[in-house]
Amino acid sequence: MGIEIERKFLVQGDRWRSNAAATFYRQGYILATKERVVRVRIAGDRAYLTIKGETIGIGRAEYEYPIPVADAAEMLDTLCDRPQIEKTRHRLAIGDLVWEIDEFYGENQGLIVAEVELPHADYPIQAPEWIGEEVTQDPRYYNAYLSKHPYQTWEIK
Repeated sequence: MGIEIERKFLVQGDRWRSNAAATFYRQGYILATKERVVRVRIAGDRAYLTIKGETIGIGRAEYEYPIPVADAAEMLDTLCDRPQIEKTRHRLAIGDLVWEIDEFYGENQGLIVAEVELPHADYPIQAPEWIGEEVTQDPRYYNAYLSKHPYQTWEIK
């Protein structure tokens, strides 16, 4: 079983943009509850089916499988809830960690969140200067939540 251990932060400014590699993502949810998530994602020219368990602390079970892009596109068009998540993921290696900065579009326009996956829950991080408030424990910033409650509809941001 794979375990995803990550922390999430809001992003301040755009000093991170200069050296980040970018990939466009489109993703949707077949199932999205507190206990489990089944997601379909197209990332650039690749596609994945991902199953995640309930978050406990900053970790959760994660299983991810490559699937044909045509199958993913069909699932996104016919099986997944609306609205879907569209974003550009920018990847930036800093030290021994890779920061993933998600810049959202559509109904989540205006939201930029950085995530960093860790080898274990108490792994120390040196946050770059463009990292803002930590939102790891705030479920509103999970993509599955954003697909049901888009950022543009939030009264308090």
